Amino acid sequence: VQLQACGGGLVQAGGSLRLSCVASGGTFSDYVMGWFRQAPGNEREFVTGISWSGYITRTIDSVKGRFTISRDNAKNTVYLQMSSLKPEDTAVYYCAARRGSVPSAAGYEYWGQGTQVTVSS
Repeated sequence: VQLQACGGGLVQAGGSLRLSCVASGGTFSDYVMGWFRQAPGNEREFVTGISWSGYITRTIDSVKGRFTISRDNAKNTVYLQMSSLKPEDTAVYYCAARRGSVPSAAGYEYWGQGTQVTVSS
């Protein structure tokens, strides 16, 4: 499975961005999808994940209520809608895929190339 993420950019604090990740080379609905991020000097961290059906999501507390993951299996695409962005959300954001049915924070097999999100104060 190949993953291509896009949609990052520079935004002021309080603003919004929507990231997209298009998958190819596999059956998209076979995969749990996730978004991770890595800020400079930090380890990569799980942000949110979504089941193959889209009905089950898992999200870290620091972005709950601000970030929403969704997917469109007909378009082989997963989205990350980010709102009320904070400077501490600045990071490279990666989409990832793993076989399975329930989103988890680990065990992802396939990774996109990352897209930079910068939130200015």
